[in-house]
Amino acid sequence: MAGFNNKQNPITPPRWLLAELTYACPLQCPYCSNPLDYANYKSELSTDDWKRVLTQARKMGAVQLGFSGGEPLTRQDLPELVRHARELGYYSNLITSGYGMDEAKIVQLKEAGLDHIQVSIQASTQELNDHIAGTASFEHKKQVAHLVKKHGYPMVLCVVIHRENIHQMPEILAMAEELGADYLELANTQYYGWAHANRDLLLPTKEQFEQAEALAQAYKEKVAGKMKIYYVVPDFYEDRPKACMNGWGTTFLTIAPDGVALPCHSARQLPGLDCPNVNDFSVEEIWHESKAFNFFRGDDWMKEPCRSCDEKDKDFGGCHCQAYLLTGDMYNADPVCSKSFQHDVIQQAIDAAQATSLSTQEKPLIFRNSKNSKLF
Repeated sequence: MAGFNNKQNPITPPRWLLAELTYACPLQCPYCSNPLDYANYKSELSTDDWKRVLTQARKMGAVQLGFSGGEPLTRQDLPELVRHARELGYYSNLITSGYGMDEAKIVQLKEAGLDHIQVSIQASTQELNDHIAGTASFEHKKQVAHLVKKHGYPMVLCVVIHRENIHQMPEILAMAEELGADYLELANTQYYGWAHANRDLLLPTKEQFEQAEALAQAYKEKVAGKMKIYYVVPDFYEDRPKACMNGWGTTFLTIAPDGVALPCHSARQLPGLDCPNVNDFSVEEIWHESKAFNFFRGDDWMKEPCRSCDEKDKDFGGCHCQAYLLTGDMYNADPVCSKSFQHDVIQQAIDAAQATSLSTQEKPLIFRNSKNSKLF
């Protein structure tokens, strides 16, 4: 790998490794963050390859490890990888739909050394959950949540919030309490991947967002000391963007199923990054020397208004994937920012979603599956 001339401050080591073990998943959620063309990436790293990656990243300083996908439970070697992570000293988290999980698997993963399980549920009712997931899974997910609690894990529940389920906020909160959740993540949809393709059908109104957030904040007080609620703020109704992955190439490292190393899980859609593969280079070479990981380090890349902004050290120009999706130029300021020269595209997106919600002509959601991935 040719060295990359990085003139910025010394490079900090990765701390958080997201191991996307597979793109395979029994669910078909229309907001999935996997690439629209995920069916084109059929190869997966072997068990030994994943062990090598985990070892190299840990040696560099990574301490937090997320096993994700797709659905990581479809990998038969998951317990072996968990055991290896434990031996290396990671704090490991399984990010799962719960589909395919049973008590024996939970016990097996516990014995292997898994620290944390996050279970996703799509809605508070069976009908809506199974519709959004594209799979009859609601009752099984609730059983898994109870089993996770039974075997001494923190009960972490994640519900992605969007127009289809935001009206269920009171019931979602009550469901989390009934399941004994220790943590509830209410993750307002981030519009990448399949969510971007379905944005007009998924984006709620500002009034819906504000009402849902008020309900969640009030519920925090009710369950204080029993359950912690994290309300992930939506981008489109903010006037400042989120900091991209805590700063590009500073903290987070994602490895895709085929071994491509990414500064964020959506970065492979950006043009010209030449994202390296762990089959060709070590994690250390990738982190320090690759074009992709040095691309947006520091601020030499910035255009106005970011270059002269007194807040650029807080948000680093925002999300490059969002800038690319909404303006066609990944060097632009994230248009969520009210200082962005393209901020009007956010209002256009909101107006388009509102028009769709008021339209009498039904527009179907595009569900995530390999057949639909060929549409893009």
